[in-house]
Amino acid sequence: MKINLKNLFFLTLILIGSTLKSQTDGKVLDKTIAVVGGEMLLFSSLESQIVSLKSQGVIVDDNNKCELMEELLFQKLLIHQAKQDSLEVSDEEVEMEIDRRLNYFIAQIGSERKLEQYYKKTIKEIKEEFRGTVKDQMISQRMQGKITSGLTITPKEVRDFYKKIPKDSIPMIESEVKYAQILIYAKESKEEIDAAKERIQAIRDRIIKGEDFSTLAILYSEDEGSAKNGGEIGFLGRAELVPEYSATAFKLKNTAVSEIVKTKFGFHIIQLIERRGQKVNTRHILIKIKVSEKEVQNAKNLADSIYNALPTDTLTFGEYALKYSNDEGSAKSDGVVANPQTGTAFFSLDEVEPQVYYTLEKLKAGEISKPVPAQSADGKKGYRIVQLISKTEPHKASLETDYSKIQQAALAAKESEHTLKWIKDKLADTHVNISEEYKSCLFENPWVK
Repeated sequence: MKINLKNLFFLTLILIGSTLKSQTDGKVLDKTIAVVGGEMLLFSSLESQIVSLKSQGVIVDDNNKCELMEELLFQKLLIHQAKQDSLEVSDEEVEMEIDRRLNYFIAQIGSERKLEQYYKKTIKEIKEEFRGTVKDQMISQRMQGKITSGLTITPKEVRDFYKKIPKDSIPMIESEVKYAQILIYAKESKEEIDAAKERIQAIRDRIIKGEDFSTLAILYSEDEGSAKNGGEIGFLGRAELVPEYSATAFKLKNTAVSEIVKTKFGFHIIQLIERRGQKVNTRHILIKIKVSEKEVQNAKNLADSIYNALPTDTLTFGEYALKYSNDEGSAKSDGVVANPQTGTAFFSLDEVEPQVYYTLEKLKAGEISKPVPAQSADGKKGYRIVQLISKTEPHKASLETDYSKIQQAALAAKESEHTLKWIKDKLADTHVNISEEYKSCLFENPWVK
Protein backbone atom coordinates (compact mmCIF):
# COMPACT_ATOMS: atom_id res chain seq x y z
CA MET A 1 0.00 0.00 0.00
CA LYS A 2 1.16 3.51 -0.77
CA ILE A 3 0.51 5.24 2.53
CA ASN A 4 -0.47 8.67 1.27
CA LEU A 5 -2.87 10.01 3.81
CA LYS A 6 -2.15 13.60 2.82
CA ASN A 7 -3.51 12.83 -0.63
CA LEU A 8 -6.53 11.18 0.96
CA PHE A 9 -7.25 14.33 2.96
CA PHE A 10 -6.73 16.37 -0.20
CA LEU A 11 -9.30 14.28 -2.06
CA THR A 12 -11.84 14.50 0.71
CA LEU A 13 -11.54 18.19 1.54
CA ILE A 14 -9.99 20.01 -1.38
CA LEU A 15 -12.57 18.25 -3.56
CA ILE A 16 -15.21 18.83 -0.92
CA GLY A 17 -18.05 18.38 -3.35
CA SER A 18 -17.61 14.65 -3.79
CA THR A 19 -19.65 13.50 -0.80
CA LEU A 20 -22.09 16.36 -1.21
CA LYS A 21 -22.79 15.57 -4.83
CA SER A 22 -23.02 11.82 -4.36
CA GLN A 23 -25.42 12.21 -1.45
CA THR A 24 -27.44 14.91 -3.19
CA ASP A 25 -27.83 12.75 -6.26
CA GLY A 26 -29.04 9.90 -4.08
CA LYS A 27 -26.40 7.46 -5.29
CA VAL A 28 -24.98 6.49 -1.91
CA LEU A 29 -26.75 3.63 -0.15
CA ASP A 30 -24.77 3.32 3.07
CA LYS A 31 -23.61 0.14 4.70
CA THR A 32 -20.68 -0.89 6.88
CA ILE A 33 -17.87 -2.39 4.81
CA ALA A 34 -15.26 -2.74 7.55
CA VAL A 35 -14.70 -2.44 11.30
CA VAL A 36 -11.27 -1.55 12.70
CA GLY A 37 -11.14 -1.78 16.48
CA GLY A 38 -14.31 0.07 17.37
CA GLU A 39 -14.40 2.19 14.22
CA MET A 40 -16.84 1.51 11.39
CA LEU A 41 -15.94 2.25 7.76
CA LEU A 42 -18.99 3.10 5.66
CA PHE A 43 -19.45 2.46 1.97
CA SER A 44 -20.22 6.17 1.44
CA SER A 45 -16.71 7.09 2.62
CA LEU A 46 -15.14 4.90 -0.05
CA GLU A 47 -17.64 5.96 -2.69
CA SER A 48 -16.96 9.66 -2.07
CA GLN A 49 -13.23 9.10 -2.76
CA ILE A 50 -14.06 7.28 -5.97
CA VAL A 51 -16.38 10.10 -7.06
CA SER A 52 -13.59 12.61 -6.34
CA LEU A 53 -11.13 10.76 -8.56
CA LYS A 54 -13.65 10.33 -11.36
CA SER A 55 -14.46 14.04 -11.23
CA GLN A 56 -10.81 14.66 -12.13
CA GLY A 57 -11.05 12.37 -15.14
CA VAL A 58 -9.26 9.46 -13.43
CA ILE A 59 -10.39 6.00 -14.49
CA VAL A 60 -10.94 4.06 -11.25
CA ASP A 61 -10.29 0.33 -11.56
CA ASP A 62 -10.39 -2.42 -8.92
CA ASN A 63 -6.76 -1.76 -7.93
CA ASN A 64 -7.52 1.92 -7.28
CA LYS A 65 -10.53 0.98 -5.19
CA CYS A 66 -8.41 -1.39 -3.12
CA GLU A 67 -5.75 1.29 -2.56
CA LEU A 68 -8.40 3.77 -1.43
CA MET A 69 -9.93 1.10 0.78
CA GLU A 70 -6.59 0.46 2.47
CA GLU A 71 -5.97 4.16 3.08
CA LEU A 72 -9.41 4.45 4.69
CA LEU A 73 -8.70 1.39 6.83
CA PHE A 74 -5.50 3.09 7.92
CA GLN A 75 -7.44 6.22 8.84
CA LYS A 76 -9.81 4.16 10.99
CA LEU A 77 -6.86 2.45 12.68
CA LEU A 78 -5.42 5.87 13.50
CA ILE A 79 -8.73 7.05 14.97
CA HIS A 80 -9.05 3.84 17.00
CA GLN A 81 -5.55 4.23 18.41
CA ALA A 82 -6.10 7.94 19.09
CA LYS A 83 -9.02 6.99 21.35
CA GLN A 84 -6.85 4.43 23.12
CA ASP A 85 -4.25 7.15 23.70
CA SER A 86 -6.89 9.75 24.75
CA LEU A 87 -5.79 12.00 21.89
CA GLU A 88 -8.50 14.55 21.12
CA VAL A 89 -9.34 17.51 18.92
CA SER A 90 -11.58 20.22 20.39
CA ASP A 91 -14.80 21.40 18.75
CA GLU A 92 -13.29 24.87 18.47
CA GLU A 93 -10.31 23.51 16.54
CA VAL A 94 -12.64 21.65 14.19
CA GLU A 95 -14.75 24.75 13.54
CA MET A 96 -11.68 26.86 12.85
CA GLU A 97 -10.36 24.26 10.41
CA ILE A 98 -13.71 24.05 8.60
CA ASP A 99 -13.79 27.85 8.33
CA ARG A 100 -10.22 27.94 7.05
CA ARG A 101 -10.95 25.40 4.34
CA LEU A 102 -14.27 26.97 3.37
CA ASN A 103 -12.57 30.38 3.12
CA TYR A 104 -10.07 28.81 0.73
CA PHE A 105 -12.88 27.47 -1.47
CA ILE A 106 -14.77 30.75 -1.35
CA ALA A 107 -11.62 32.58 -2.48
CA GLN A 108 -11.20 30.11 -5.35
CA ILE A 109 -14.81 30.14 -6.54
CA GLY A 110 -15.44 33.85 -5.98
CA SER A 111 -18.11 34.16 -3.28
CA GLU A 112 -20.17 32.29 -0.69
CA ARG A 113 -23.19 32.45 -2.99
CA LYS A 114 -21.34 30.76 -5.85
CA LEU A 115 -20.13 28.03 -3.49
CA GLU A 116 -23.66 27.45 -2.24
CA GLN A 117 -25.03 27.39 -5.78
CA TYR A 118 -22.40 24.88 -6.86
CA TYR A 119 -23.13 22.46 -4.02
CA LYS A 120 -26.85 23.27 -3.77
CA LYS A 121 -26.42 23.71 -0.01
CA THR A 122 -26.08 26.66 2.36
CA ILE A 123 -22.77 27.38 4.06
CA LYS A 124 -24.37 26.25 7.30
CA GLU A 125 -25.42 22.94 5.71
CA ILE A 126 -21.98 22.40 4.20
CA LYS A 127 -20.37 22.94 7.60
CA GLU A 128 -22.75 20.51 9.28
CA GLU A 129 -22.18 17.96 6.51
CA PHE A 130 -18.43 17.88 7.03
CA ARG A 131 -18.02 18.48 10.76
CA GLY A 132 -17.64 14.78 11.57
CA THR A 133 -15.41 14.13 8.57
CA VAL A 134 -13.08 17.01 9.38
CA LYS A 135 -12.84 15.98 13.03
CA ASP A 136 -11.93 12.40 12.09
CA GLN A 137 -9.30 13.63 9.68
CA MET A 138 -7.80 16.05 12.19
CA ILE A 139 -7.58 13.27 14.77
CA SER A 140 -6.00 10.99 12.15
CA GLN A 141 -3.44 13.62 11.20
CA ARG A 142 -2.62 14.29 14.84
CA MET A 143 -2.22 10.57 15.54
CA GLN A 144 -0.01 10.10 12.50
CA GLY A 145 2.07 13.05 13.63
CA LYS A 146 2.48 11.38 17.01
CA ILE A 147 3.67 8.18 15.33
CA THR A 148 6.40 9.95 13.40
CA SER A 149 7.28 12.67 15.90
CA GLY A 150 10.95 12.80 16.71
CA LEU A 151 12.06 11.27 13.42
CA THR A 152 14.92 13.18 11.81
CA ILE A 153 17.00 12.76 8.67
CA THR A 154 20.77 13.18 8.40
CA PRO A 155 22.61 14.69 5.40
CA LYS A 156 24.07 11.25 4.68
CA GLU A 157 20.59 9.73 4.60
CA VAL A 158 19.48 12.47 2.20
CA ARG A 159 22.41 11.78 -0.14
CA ASP A 160 21.84 8.02 0.04
CA PHE A 161 18.15 8.52 -0.71
CA TYR A 162 18.95 10.64 -3.78
CA LYS A 163 21.56 8.17 -5.08
CA LYS A 164 19.03 5.34 -4.95
CA ILE A 165 16.61 7.18 -7.27
CA PRO A 166 17.01 5.79 -10.83
CA LYS A 167 18.24 8.55 -13.15
CA ASP A 168 15.20 8.25 -15.35
CA SER A 169 12.96 8.61 -12.27
CA ILE A 170 14.47 11.79 -10.83
CA PRO A 171 11.47 14.12 -10.55
CA MET A 172 11.06 17.35 -12.44
CA ILE A 173 10.76 20.46 -10.30
CA GLU A 174 8.12 22.85 -11.61
CA SER A 175 8.80 26.52 -12.13
CA GLU A 176 8.43 28.34 -8.80
CA VAL A 177 8.15 31.98 -7.90
CA LYS A 178 8.84 33.99 -4.78
CA TYR A 179 7.28 37.42 -4.62
CA ALA A 180 6.55 40.35 -2.35
CA GLN A 181 3.71 42.83 -2.41
CA ILE A 182 2.51 46.15 -1.08
CA LEU A 183 -1.28 45.92 -0.85
CA ILE A 184 -3.27 49.10 -0.31
CA TYR A 185 -7.03 48.92 0.17
CA ALA A 186 -9.36 51.88 -0.21
CA LYS A 187 -10.31 53.40 3.13
CA GLU A 188 -13.83 53.72 4.42
CA SER A 189 -14.91 57.37 4.34
CA LYS A 190 -16.79 58.98 7.23
CA GLU A 191 -19.73 59.63 4.91
CA GLU A 192 -20.04 55.96 3.93
CA ILE A 193 -19.61 54.82 7.55
CA ASP A 194 -22.38 57.17 8.66
CA ALA A 195 -24.65 56.08 5.80
CA ALA A 196 -24.24 52.37 6.67
CA LYS A 197 -24.84 53.07 10.34
CA GLU A 198 -28.01 55.01 9.56
CA ARG A 199 -29.32 52.14 7.43
CA ILE A 200 -28.81 49.51 10.11
CA GLN A 201 -30.16 51.80 12.83
CA ALA A 202 -33.36 52.21 10.81
CA ILE A 203 -33.66 48.41 10.50
CA ARG A 204 -33.07 47.96 14.23
CA ASP A 205 -35.75 50.54 15.00
CA ARG A 206 -38.26 48.55 12.91
CA ILE A 207 -37.41 45.36 14.83
CA ILE A 208 -37.79 47.10 18.19
CA LYS A 209 -41.23 48.29 17.04
CA GLY A 210 -42.28 44.72 16.40
CA GLU A 211 -41.26 43.72 12.87
CA ASP A 212 -39.82 40.23 12.40
CA PHE A 213 -36.01 40.00 12.57
CA SER A 214 -35.81 37.04 10.16
CA THR A 215 -37.94 38.74 7.52
CA LEU A 216 -35.84 41.90 7.63
CA ALA A 217 -32.66 39.82 7.44
CA ILE A 218 -33.92 38.17 4.25
CA LEU A 219 -34.83 41.57 2.78
CA TYR A 220 -31.86 43.68 3.81
CA SER A 221 -28.88 41.72 5.19
CA GLU A 222 -25.76 41.91 3.03
CA ASP A 223 -24.36 38.64 4.40
CA GLU A 224 -25.18 36.47 1.39
CA GLY A 225 -24.57 33.23 3.27
CA SER A 226 -27.05 33.81 6.12
CA ALA A 227 -29.65 36.21 4.66
CA LYS A 228 -31.65 33.47 2.97
CA ASN A 229 -31.84 31.68 6.35
CA GLY A 230 -33.31 34.71 8.06
CA GLY A 231 -29.83 35.73 9.21
CA GLU A 232 -29.20 32.50 11.16
CA ILE A 233 -25.54 31.39 11.23
CA GLY A 234 -25.74 28.25 13.40
CA PHE A 235 -24.01 27.18 16.61
CA LEU A 236 -20.52 28.66 16.88
CA GLY A 237 -17.98 29.10 19.67
CA ARG A 238 -16.17 32.25 20.72
CA ALA A 239 -13.07 31.48 18.65
CA GLU A 240 -15.15 30.99 15.50
CA LEU A 241 -16.64 34.48 15.59
CA VAL A 242 -14.86 37.79 15.11
CA PRO A 243 -14.12 39.27 18.56
CA GLU A 244 -16.65 42.13 18.50
CA TYR A 245 -19.49 39.86 17.35
CA SER A 246 -18.52 37.16 19.86
CA ALA A 247 -18.37 39.57 22.81
CA THR A 248 -21.89 40.81 22.07
CA ALA A 249 -23.48 37.46 21.14
CA PHE A 250 -22.42 35.75 24.36
CA LYS A 251 -23.89 38.56 26.49
CA LEU A 252 -27.37 38.40 24.95
CA LYS A 253 -30.25 36.96 26.96
CA ASN A 254 -33.36 35.23 25.62
CA THR A 255 -34.20 36.70 22.20
CA ALA A 256 -32.92 40.21 22.86
CA VAL A 257 -31.70 42.30 19.92
CA SER A 258 -28.23 43.76 20.32
CA GLU A 259 -27.11 47.31 19.90
CA ILE A 260 -25.24 48.03 16.65
CA VAL A 261 -21.93 46.14 16.49
CA LYS A 262 -19.08 47.12 14.15
CA THR A 263 -16.68 44.46 12.85
CA LYS A 264 -14.29 44.27 9.93
CA PHE A 265 -17.27 43.16 7.82
CA GLY A 266 -19.45 46.18 8.57
CA PHE A 267 -22.31 46.91 10.99
CA HIS A 268 -24.40 44.13 12.58
CA ILE A 269 -27.42 43.75 14.77
CA ILE A 270 -27.59 40.36 16.48
CA GLN A 271 -30.35 38.25 17.99
CA LEU A 272 -29.74 35.24 20.20
CA ILE A 273 -31.64 32.11 19.16
CA GLU A 274 -30.21 29.56 21.60
CA ARG A 275 -27.17 28.92 23.75
CA ARG A 276 -25.70 25.47 24.36
CA GLY A 277 -22.72 25.44 26.68
CA GLN A 278 -19.87 27.27 24.97
CA LYS A 279 -21.71 27.76 21.68
CA VAL A 280 -24.42 30.16 20.59
CA ASN A 281 -26.79 30.10 17.66
CA THR A 282 -27.53 33.64 16.51
CA ARG A 283 -29.07 35.47 13.60
CA HIS A 284 -27.80 38.80 12.40
CA ILE A 285 -28.30 41.52 9.83
CA LEU A 286 -25.18 42.91 8.21
CA ILE A 287 -24.88 46.23 6.43
CA LYS A 288 -21.54 46.65 4.73
CA ILE A 289 -19.71 49.94 4.53
CA LYS A 290 -19.49 50.91 0.87
CA VAL A 291 -16.21 52.26 -0.43
CA SER A 292 -16.48 55.28 -2.69
CA GLU A 293 -14.69 55.57 -6.01
CA LYS A 294 -12.91 58.57 -4.54
CA GLU A 295 -11.32 56.37 -1.86
CA VAL A 296 -10.38 53.75 -4.47
CA GLN A 297 -8.68 56.54 -6.43
CA ASN A 298 -6.90 57.68 -3.25
CA ALA A 299 -5.56 54.13 -2.81
CA LYS A 300 -4.29 54.21 -6.40
CA ASN A 301 -2.67 57.60 -5.86
CA LEU A 302 -0.82 56.32 -2.79
CA ALA A 303 0.28 53.19 -4.66
CA ASP A 304 1.47 55.33 -7.58
CA SER A 305 3.50 57.59 -5.28
CA ILE A 306 5.16 54.58 -3.62
CA TYR A 307 5.95 53.02 -7.01
CA ASN A 308 7.49 56.26 -8.27
CA ALA A 309 9.55 56.72 -5.09
CA LEU A 310 10.95 53.16 -4.91
CA PRO A 311 13.77 53.53 -7.48
CA THR A 312 15.42 56.47 -5.70
CA ASP A 313 14.21 56.38 -2.11
CA THR A 314 16.42 55.12 0.69
CA LEU A 315 13.51 53.00 1.94
CA THR A 316 13.46 49.43 0.62
CA PHE A 317 10.45 47.60 -0.80
CA GLY A 318 10.12 45.71 2.49
CA GLU A 319 10.22 48.91 4.53
CA TYR A 320 7.48 50.43 2.38
CA ALA A 321 5.45 47.24 2.83
CA LEU A 322 5.81 47.47 6.61
CA LYS A 323 4.76 51.12 6.57
CA TYR A 324 1.88 51.05 4.09
CA SER A 325 0.71 47.54 3.16
CA ASN A 326 -2.70 46.42 4.42
CA ASP A 327 -1.75 42.75 4.16
CA GLU A 328 -0.59 42.17 7.72
CA GLY A 329 0.93 38.76 7.05
CA SER A 330 3.34 39.89 4.35
CA ALA A 331 3.86 43.44 5.64
CA LYS A 332 5.88 42.15 8.60
CA SER A 333 8.02 39.92 6.36
CA ASP A 334 9.45 42.55 4.00
CA GLY A 335 6.32 42.15 1.89
CA VAL A 336 7.15 38.51 1.09
CA VAL A 337 3.94 36.50 0.61
CA ALA A 338 3.70 33.07 2.27
CA ASN A 339 2.18 30.09 0.47
CA PRO A 340 -0.76 28.98 2.69
CA GLN A 341 -0.56 25.43 1.33
CA THR A 342 3.11 24.83 2.11
CA GLY A 343 4.03 27.47 4.68
CA THR A 344 7.02 28.49 2.55
CA ALA A 345 7.60 31.59 0.40
CA PHE A 346 7.57 29.59 -2.84
CA PHE A 347 4.60 29.09 -5.16
CA SER A 348 4.23 26.87 -8.19
CA LEU A 349 2.55 28.91 -10.90
CA ASP A 350 -0.80 27.18 -10.47
CA GLU A 351 -0.80 28.12 -6.76
CA VAL A 352 -0.55 31.86 -7.43
CA GLU A 353 -3.90 33.64 -7.34
CA PRO A 354 -4.93 34.84 -10.82
CA GLN A 355 -4.79 38.55 -9.95
CA VAL A 356 -1.11 38.16 -9.11
CA TYR A 357 -0.19 35.57 -11.75
CA TYR A 358 -0.81 37.87 -14.72
CA THR A 359 1.34 40.54 -13.10
CA LEU A 360 4.22 38.22 -12.21
CA GLU A 361 4.46 36.64 -15.66
CA LYS A 362 5.46 40.01 -17.13
CA LEU A 363 8.30 40.57 -14.63
CA LYS A 364 11.90 39.46 -14.44
CA ALA A 365 13.55 38.62 -11.12
CA GLY A 366 14.04 41.81 -9.11
CA GLU A 367 11.56 43.87 -11.13
CA ILE A 368 8.64 45.73 -9.58
CA SER A 369 5.24 46.09 -11.21
CA LYS A 370 3.22 49.24 -11.62
CA PRO A 371 0.21 49.35 -9.28
CA VAL A 372 -2.53 46.99 -10.44
CA PRO A 373 -6.14 46.66 -9.19
CA ALA A 374 -6.70 44.24 -6.29
CA GLN A 375 -9.80 42.85 -4.63
CA SER A 376 -10.03 40.68 -1.51
CA ALA A 377 -12.30 37.69 -1.07
CA ASP A 378 -14.66 39.81 1.05
CA GLY A 379 -14.89 42.53 -1.59
CA LYS A 380 -12.35 45.13 -0.46
CA LYS A 381 -10.95 47.10 -3.41
CA GLY A 382 -7.54 48.64 -3.79
CA TYR A 383 -4.21 48.38 -5.56
CA ARG A 384 -1.11 46.27 -5.17
CA ILE A 385 2.52 46.62 -6.19
CA VAL A 386 4.28 43.32 -6.82
CA GLN A 387 8.00 42.52 -6.77
CA LEU A 388 9.21 39.28 -8.34
CA ILE A 389 12.03 38.13 -6.08
CA SER A 390 12.95 34.94 -7.91
CA LYS A 391 11.69 32.51 -10.52
CA THR A 392 13.10 29.08 -11.30
CA GLU A 393 12.83 27.22 -14.58
CA PRO A 394 11.54 23.62 -14.71
CA HIS A 395 14.44 21.24 -14.08
CA LYS A 396 15.38 17.82 -12.75
CA ALA A 397 15.86 17.79 -9.00
CA SER A 398 19.47 17.92 -7.82
CA LEU A 399 21.17 18.05 -4.43
CA GLU A 400 22.82 21.34 -5.37
CA THR A 401 19.66 23.26 -6.25
CA ASP A 402 16.85 21.38 -4.50
CA TYR A 403 18.37 19.97 -1.32
CA SER A 404 15.46 21.04 0.90
CA LYS A 405 12.90 19.31 -1.36
CA ILE A 406 14.98 16.13 -1.54
CA GLN A 407 15.43 16.29 2.23
CA GLN A 408 11.65 16.49 2.66
CA ALA A 409 11.16 13.53 0.30
CA ALA A 410 13.77 11.49 2.16
CA LEU A 411 12.16 12.26 5.51
CA ALA A 412 8.72 11.41 4.11
CA ALA A 413 10.06 8.04 2.91
CA LYS A 414 11.54 7.37 6.34
CA GLU A 415 8.25 8.33 8.02
CA SER A 416 6.34 6.07 5.62
CA GLU A 417 8.59 3.12 6.45
CA HIS A 418 8.19 3.82 10.17
CA THR A 419 4.40 4.10 9.76
CA LEU A 420 4.17 0.80 7.87
CA LYS A 421 5.97 -0.91 10.75
CA TRP A 422 3.57 0.74 13.21
CA ILE A 423 0.56 -0.55 11.23
CA LYS A 424 1.86 -4.12 11.25
CA ASP A 425 2.54 -3.95 14.99
CA LYS A 426 -0.93 -2.56 15.78
CA LEU A 427 -2.77 -5.00 13.52
CA ALA A 428 -1.28 -7.87 15.50
CA ASP A 429 -3.64 -7.07 18.39
CA THR A 430 -6.46 -5.03 16.79
CA HIS A 431 -9.74 -6.63 15.72
CA VAL A 432 -10.43 -6.01 12.01
CA ASN A 433 -13.42 -7.29 10.08
CA ILE A 434 -13.76 -6.57 6.34
CA SER A 435 -16.71 -7.34 4.07
CA GLU A 436 -16.25 -10.35 1.81
CA GLU A 437 -16.31 -8.24 -1.36
CA TYR A 438 -13.07 -6.50 -0.32
CA LYS A 439 -11.16 -9.48 1.07
CA SER A 440 -9.81 -10.26 -2.40
CA CYS A 441 -7.89 -6.96 -2.44
CA LEU A 442 -4.12 -7.36 -2.47
CA PHE A 443 -3.50 -5.17 0.57
CA GLU A 444 0.06 -4.32 1.53
CA ASN A 445 -0.73 -4.83 5.20
CA PRO A 446 -2.39 -7.80 6.90
CA TRP A 447 -5.91 -6.35 7.25
CA VAL A 448 -7.34 -9.74 6.33
CA LYS A 449 -6.14 -12.49 8.64
